[in-house]
Amino acid sequence: MYLRSWKVLLILICSGCSSIERTPQVTPVEVVTIEKPAPVYHPPKPMAIRTLPVEWTVLTPETMQEYLDDLAQGNAPTNAFYGLTTKGYENLSSNMADIIRYIRQLKSIVEYYQNLEAEDDTEENE
Repeated sequence: MYLRSWKVLLILICSGCSSIERTPQVTPVEVVTIEKPAPVYHPPKPMAIRTLPVEWTVLTPETMQEYLDDLAQGNAPTNAFYGLTTKGYENLSSNMADIIRYIRQLKSIVEYYQNLEAEDDTEENE
């Protein structure tokens, strides 16, 4: 009898709980797709233009004796001339370079948005 109970016990141990049949409860999974557009990147505005002061000097007959002498002899034109100091010319040049930089940065921002719109149009057509 012991031999028989050992056989049964050995069979139960080897088979584990496979003799007990359990069916797992299956719940259906609902898949929901939400279309959400990606956020649009807004590049920062370019740095503002900071101009440096430019001092202009108007060279007229009142401010330039040599011009008066030439004018008296009839060798000088009657136009007014404008002159800049070295520092004034450097400041004017720096201002122009800053304006060019600002315009280039604005152009790159405009091109970015144009390319973004072009990509959106091609995606809608496909």
